[in-house]
Amino acid sequence: MTAVEPTTDASARVPLGVLAVVVASLLFAVNGTVSKIAMQSGLSPSRLVELRSLGSAVVLVAAVLVLARGSRLPRGRELVGLAVLGIVGMAMVQWLYFVAISRLPVGLALLIEYTAPVLVALWARFVLREQVRARVWWALVACLTGLTLVAQVGDGITLDVVGLVAAGGAAIALGTYYLLGDHLVRNRDPLTTQAWSMAFAAAFWVVLQPLWTFDRGSLADDVALPGALDGTHLPLWVLVAYIVLLGTVVPYVLVLVGVARLGAARTGVIGMLEPVAASAAAWLVLDESMTAVQLAGGLVVLAGVALAETARRRPAVTPAPDALVSH
Repeated sequence: MTAVEPTTDASARVPLGVLAVVVASLLFAVNGTVSKIAMQSGLSPSRLVELRSLGSAVVLVAAVLVLARGSRLPRGRELVGLAVLGIVGMAMVQWLYFVAISRLPVGLALLIEYTAPVLVALWARFVLREQVRARVWWALVACLTGLTLVAQVGDGITLDVVGLVAAGGAAIALGTYYLLGDHLVRNRDPLTTQAWSMAFAAAFWVVLQPLWTFDRGSLADDVALPGALDGTHLPLWVLVAYIVLLGTVVPYVLVLVGVARLGAARTGVIGMLEPVAASAAAWLVLDESMTAVQLAGGLVVLAGVALAETARRRPAVTPAPDALVSH
């Protein structure tokens, strides 16, 4: 894989970045439904996260060896950054989210986790001292309001302290992923960044849950798909393979491509499409119907994303050469 020549035309970079993040959000959304089916079939959340991380690391490292064999090895602070990105920004996000949804409604857990863009914007404004246009704040307010409607907060929901803490922790971990990813892809392409960090996530889980404690024969179990796919049967390993490839490898790389072109704050805002798309996927496949209020909330989120896009700044910026990759 070779680096693309740096460009000063920000307008040429933005559409590709937006497209990458939108596609990643849709893939993550569908992956939520697939993961739920896999867990309903007997695979525990922690084991599913381990298989997801390990399988993704194998695929990504293999891709690096084929496409970017000449890439430099990380050292020093960069190596530490990649380790933090993998353990905090990937392994912990997934685990904390599963803890949260085991104690809270899925919609509420997602709502809390997706306050991450707000945390990113606050960090950029008050810690990094970056200028943020007022319209972006209104966009974040619109997104959070819409997500509140999607989650239907207050509709007979019993809150659990551990669940709330886990969901809040997932938001912090996701914000860390956006910010640290933004920093790392300035000097390293998204593919190798994702490969190294996912390898650290996989190592983290393998240490916690040695593979010899897992009954690998269960992956051959037959799984009946529900809802719109009723009547279709697949072995469990096919669902796991989907989660690894289209639910993890492809969308995570696309997110880093988006971060390299759009920055952490705007990538986080566009990524808030995921809860809306996840609700739609669950409606179609799992027959989890969406109310009129939830549909209205989805429209508010989309409006907020559009508002954020019209509020973007257009400076002429020269990116680091290694932040972009050829396809």
